[in-house]
Amino acid sequence: MARTITVGLDGSAESRAAAEWAAREAELRGLPVRLVHVWQPVPEPIAQAPLLGSETQQDWTERIPRETAEGLGLRHPGVEVRTEHRSGTPSDILVEAARDAELLVLGSRALSGLGGFLVGSVGQSVIARTEVPVVLVRAGEQAADEHVPDPAGVPSAATAFRPVVLGLDTGGPDDTVIDFAFQEAQRRATDLHVVQAWNASPYSVYTVGSGFEPHEEFARERAAALAGALRPWRQKYPEVRVVEVSRPGSAAPLLVDASRDASLVVVGRRVRRSPFGAHIGAVTHAVLHHSTAPVAVVAHD
Repeated sequence: MARTITVGLDGSAESRAAAEWAAREAELRGLPVRLVHVWQPVPEPIAQAPLLGSETQQDWTERIPRETAEGLGLRHPGVEVRTEHRSGTPSDILVEAARDAELLVLGSRALSGLGGFLVGSVGQSVIARTEVPVVLVRAGEQAADEHVPDPAGVPSAATAFRPVVLGLDTGGPDDTVIDFAFQEAQRRATDLHVVQAWNASPYSVYTVGSGFEPHEEFARERAAALAGALRPWRQKYPEVRVVEVSRPGSAAPLLVDASRDASLVVVGRRVRRSPFGAHIGAVTHAVLHHSTAPVAVVAHD
């Protein structure tokens, strides 16, 4: 099957925002969008109720993807939009659909008053079980949110993209995650901000009074490690301007803070084939729930 950008669609505001984001990404990549509308059958007695008869169910399941596709076609005339109807458990259907996708895009409700995500059980399950990149888009996300304001300070989708932000662990950097972030920055013709968080070595406490500042020395070591990890990628993508951010603290708060001025945040998720179930990791989980920008979760070994 031809590669697509696949969207999980259920008619909610967050899934419509995900479809819009997917169409914009499709324009950058030159790929079609596939809207997968998942319908979970209701029990037979409820299905026979006057308001949920078979004709009403069929109309509802067909209308949502049809109207969404028509709207995307009007706003993004250069993007091919396909629709699919599937019946079953949403998380299982979306994991299966993702196998034929270049990218899977899901919606998340905005957290009232916090401006972040509310990632439901379906989204978390899909992210934990999918090995293609998954992008979470919050309800209300607009194209202008991903661009810098115009000279008058007015939000605009005609200006340059805000930076792409990559969370990187130099202790085990993965090429798949780094390459994805560089490609996204290249497509947007924008900067890539690479964020590394670190905590001072516990042994530094024993070096106090030895004639140098252990905290500053460790900070230089971590910054050098970050520069070294990115050096071959700077050479591979010379047109991407890279800003290296190496700071003490926890990774999640630093990434959430960086998301406020980002067009996209990229984080990794290690694939764990465990009999006890899949997990998305503490940092990724926190970023998903509190980032104010769309978040791409890239699985890696």
